[in-house]
Amino acid sequence: MESLYKTYDTGTPVTALDGVSAAFEAGTFTAVMGPSGSGKSTLLQCAAGLDRPSAGRVFLGGAELTATGDTAMTKFRRERAGFVFQDYNLLPALTVEQNVVLPLRLARRRADRGRAREVLGTLGLAERAGELPERLSGGQRQRVAVARALVGRPAVIFADEPTGALDLRSAREVLALLRTTVRDFGRTVIMVTHDPMAAAYADTVLFLADGRLAGQLSAPTAEAVAAHLTELVAA
Repeated sequence: MESLYKTYDTGTPVTALDGVSAAFEAGTFTAVMGPSGSGKSTLLQCAAGLDRPSAGRVFLGGAELTATGDTAMTKFRRERAGFVFQDYNLLPALTVEQNVVLPLRLARRRADRGRAREVLGTLGLAERAGELPERLSGGQRQRVAVARALVGRPAVIFADEPTGALDLRSAREVLALLRTTVRDFGRTVIMVTHDPMAAAYADTVLFLADGRLAGQLSAPTAEAVAAHLTELVAA
C-alpha cells in the first residue's frame, strides 16, 4: 500500500486513512489494531479491493489493484483474495460444501468439489459437508468460512474480526486455523482485530491511530499488544 488516503463526505469531511504506506510479505500473518475509529477496517477494505481509496495505490502480487475499473477489480478480488468475516456470511439455504465452492461459481471457475472436500477434511469438517449452516456451532461456521477462503488458493486472506462472535475456545480454534493457513498452506493473512489475545497469534501487529501508522510489534505477546493499545488510547 502506497500513501493511502480515504476521506468520507458526511457533510463534514472525515479522514479515515491519512497517508498510510505498508507492505505485507507473502506467507506471513499480520494483525491490524487500533482504537475505535482508527481506520483499521477502512485499511482492510481498501487493501482487499472492497473499497477504493481517495488517493494512493494498492498492489497485490505485483499488480496494481487500484488501477483497474470496478468490474476488473471485482474479478481480481475473486481470483486473488479470500475473506473471513465476523458474521460468517454463509448462505443458510446452501450446504457446507456448497457454501465453500460458492466463490468459485461466482468467479465462473470450475467448482472443484475434490478440493473443497480436501480443505474441509483438513479443517475437521468432512462429515459435515452435506449439512446446512444452522446445524453447526459458531466455531464450526467460522471454520467453513476459512475453508471457503482457502478453496480458491488466494494470494491473501483478509479477516475482519473473525473471532468477534465466538466463545474463547472457538476463537482459539479459528486463530490456530488461520495460523495453519500461513504455515501449511503458505498463504498471507491480514486480520483486523480488537483482541490482544487474537493479535498474539500473528507474526506482526500493525497499529493505527487517527488514520495513521502508530507503531509495529514483531513476535507479539498479548501483554505487549495490550500495553501498546493502552498507550494509544491514552494519547
